[in-house]
Amino acid sequence: MNNDSHVGALRDSVAAFLARGSGLARVRALRGKQPGFELAVWQQMAEFGWLGILVPEDCGGLGLGCAEMAIVAAGAARALVPEPLTAAAVLAASAIARGDNADLKHELLAGLVAGKLIPALAWQERAGTLDAGAISTRAEPFESAFKLNGAKTFVAGAAGADGFAVTAQTPDGIVLYWIAADTNGATLELEPLADGRFMGRLRLSDVVVSKECVIASAMTAGAALRAALDTTLVMAGAELFGVMSRALDMSVDYMKTRVQFGKPIGSFQALAHRAVDLHLQRELASAVLDDAVALFDSDAGAAQRSVMASRVKARCSEAGLRIAREAIQIHGAIGFTDEYDAGLYLQRAMTLSAWLGNAAAHRRRYAALAPADNP
Repeated sequence: MNNDSHVGALRDSVAAFLARGSGLARVRALRGKQPGFELAVWQQMAEFGWLGILVPEDCGGLGLGCAEMAIVAAGAARALVPEPLTAAAVLAASAIARGDNADLKHELLAGLVAGKLIPALAWQERAGTLDAGAISTRAEPFESAFKLNGAKTFVAGAAGADGFAVTAQTPDGIVLYWIAADTNGATLELEPLADGRFMGRLRLSDVVVSKECVIASAMTAGAALRAALDTTLVMAGAELFGVMSRALDMSVDYMKTRVQFGKPIGSFQALAHRAVDLHLQRELASAVLDDAVALFDSDAGAAQRSVMASRVKARCSEAGLRIAREAIQIHGAIGFTDEYDAGLYLQRAMTLSAWLGNAAAHRRRYAALAPADNP
C-alpha cells in the first residue's frame, strides 16, 4: 500500500467514525464524569487501527508515521473526541516503543493496539519545565527489585489508565518503569480540566517494581522521553489545528446565516476582515504543521525535531486560542452560553494550548535550541 492509500484510508476511517455518532452530545454527556470517555469507543479506535499508527509492526502496530497520525488527531479533535488518543497512542506509546526491554515493550504495545490496555506516561513533577530530567522521584534497589518514591503531576490520560510508564532517578540516570494502576503504594488523584476531561496526580510510596518491569534503562530512557515528548508536541499541534478549523468553520457559517439590519453579518466589512485574519492564522498553522510532520517522518536528528516541535506547538497554540476566542466574539451573546458549541471548542483549545507548554514557553525553547542563523 502506498502513502496515498494510507492517507485516503485514514481519512475515510475518521469520517466513518464521526458519522457513527461521535458527536458533541456525547462530549457534553461525558464532561466531568470519570473517566471522561467510553471504553466502547476506545475499542472502535483500536478496530480502525488508530492506536497502532505509531507502533512498530513487530509489536502489532501499523508502523506508520506522523503524517498519518496527524490526520487522525486533527480529525478526532474536530469532533472534540474525549478519548485519550494522543496521551496513550502517541505520548506513552512513543516512550514505550523506544525502550530496550523487548518482551515488555511487545506486551504493552500489543495490548494498546488491541484496545485492551491504556497506558499513560507519568514524567512531569512541576509546572513550568519541559525538561524530562528535572525530577525528584527516585528508584532504590530493593532485594531483587526496585522501590519507587515520589509524585508525578499533569499525567495526561490518567483517568481510566491501566498502568503508568513512570520516570525515576537512579545512580545511573533516569530509568522508565511500568507500574500497573492497582499496584500497592500507587495512588492516583484526578484533577478536572476546563474541557471536562481529567489530568492525574500519581503518588508513589514504596512502590515495588520488578526488574522485568523496567521499560527503558538509563542508556535509552532519556532519548526515549525526548523523542516521545517532541512527537507529542507535534500531535498536540495537529489537535489544535482540528479544533481551530472547526471553530472557524462554525464562525463563517454563522456569519453567512445570521442577519442584522436586513443583511448577513458576513457582509459587514469589520467582520469580513476579522474572518480573513483568522483564516490566515489557520493557514499559517497548517503550513507549520505540514513542515513538522514531514521533518518527523524524515531522518532528521533529535535536535532538529526538538526545534520543530516547539515551533509547531507555539504556532498552533497561539492560533488555536485566538480563533476559538474570536469564534465566541463573532457569535455574540449566544457564543457565551454553555449550551452553544463554540464554547466547547474554546475550552479544548485552552487545555491543549497549555498542555506540555504554552506558546510563550515554546518560543523560549525554540530560541534556546534553534541555530543562531535560523531565520
